[in-house]
Amino acid sequence: MATHKILVIDDSRVIRMRVREMLPEGDFEILEAKDGVEGLNLINQVHPNLIMLDFLLPRMSGWEVYQQIQSHADLQLIPLVLMSGRKEEVTEKIPEPFEHFEFIEKPFERKALIEAIREAMRKASELRRQREREAAAAAPVAVGTGASADVQALTQRIEHLEQEVATLKKQMGQLLMFIKQRLGSK
Repeated sequence: MATHKILVIDDSRVIRMRVREMLPEGDFEILEAKDGVEGLNLINQVHPNLIMLDFLLPRMSGWEVYQQIQSHADLQLIPLVLMSGRKEEVTEKIPEPFEHFEFIEKPFERKALIEAIREAMRKASELRRQREREAAAAAPVAVGTGASADVQALTQRIEHLEQEVATLKKQMGQLLMFIKQRLGSK
């Protein structure tokens, strides 16, 4: 029996089949939903280990499904890959950088899909660690441990700054790639 569930929410049967074929064989089950309502129901029923969500869906859009996911703290921790044929439609609603999910533009190749899944898992893991640190920082500190609390606060600040630097590096790389593409097309 599969221990990991991957939910692919896309109105295109071709995309759902393509994702299924591109994923490496492993100990997981691929669930499919053809619209946002069906997808949201499955998310709430099975709490999948990964969600691949098309942004443009019938009955309930991917944007609306995304908003529902973001309104529940436990669902926010599920790695999410948003898919769309037009990135502009996503960035219209959700400005970059995409902090808590990964984006992949359709059509995509297997290598890009695997990388998007890895990155979505990394982002979800970072969010989980951030929440754990915040919970630990919010926990009451025993009397006489003021120096220890100061060190912990500084450590958390450093980790936060390191994350910001990593985000800025990624944004710079994306900007450079965009400029190179624009210069190359002229």
